[in-house]
Amino acid sequence: MKPGDHPDYFRLPAPEGRSRESTIVLDGEGNFWHDGTRVGHPQIELAFHQWIGIHPDDGRYVLTNGYDWTYFTVEDVPYFVKSTRVNDNTIDLLLSDGSTEPWHIESTTLDSAGKLQTIVKQDMAFGPFPAKFSRHAQQALEPLLHDENGQVVIRTRFGSFSLLHP
Repeated sequence: MKPGDHPDYFRLPAPEGRSRESTIVLDGEGNFWHDGTRVGHPQIELAFHQWIGIHPDDGRYVLTNGYDWTYFTVEDVPYFVKSTRVNDNTIDLLLSDGSTEPWHIESTTLDSAGKLQTIVKQDMAFGPFPAKFSRHAQQALEPLLHDENGQVVIRTRFGSFSLLHP
């Protein structure tokens, strides 16, 4: 049994001489920074993406590996869509944590900067979470995006969906 399985895991004090606060930042492009320096190791960045959670008491973002946890700063969204894959019945999203899940197009919005955002991890504890499409993922969808009377519409073989503006 990992410490993270204990019901009071998020209420236990930090290890002696340590704090639960950190200087780790997830920027608006999906990159992690620590003390102002980019975390450049791809496996460490992947691990950080996999450890994203929400503190159950205060709703702040945490990194947790089940053995320890710390608060960190999210500048924009906690998850990023890295790419998409069209299947027979769905379009799947490959997320920044390495997971894949079906795209719920109806939860997708277009922000004022023209960036697509959607909701992911709907079945995850403390979810759902917002996710922003990377430039690559959004550009790959360009053939599906259409302007219809000033409204952006995604047309797929599964149907057409108007994108909401938040």
